[in-house]
Amino acid sequence: MHELAVAQALVEQVDAVIDQHGATLARLIRVRIGPLAGVVPELLATAFPLAAAGSRMEHAELEFTHAPIRVRCQTCGAETEAAMNRLICGACGDWHTQIISGDELLLESVELETSPTLAP
Repeated sequence: MHELAVAQALVEQVDAVIDQHGATLARLIRVRIGPLAGVVPELLATAFPLAAAGSRMEHAELEFTHAPIRVRCQTCGAETEAAMNRLICGACGDWHTQIISGDELLLESVELETSPTLAP
């Protein structure tokens, strides 16, 4: 299950965000996953608590947004949605396409909690 390795990398990335912003912990972690990313969201959701145990995001909610598969046609220039096993242009039907969305695995946002600052 390579989702555990992905979850561990996510924990490291979120930990860096927490440090960067001087926060105490993460409350909500939003990850954007495309169907071509090679990661099963359900398995990542299962692996995340194991990777986050004892960390500053141990109790954070993990939320997913899904990226559609979009292609750019190299023949007609159109940008259209495509199916997982059918990456053809939706405008002209040509198969000379380039994937522009749907293969990403991105940390989209993190909601942080900070300690209240005490006034002197």
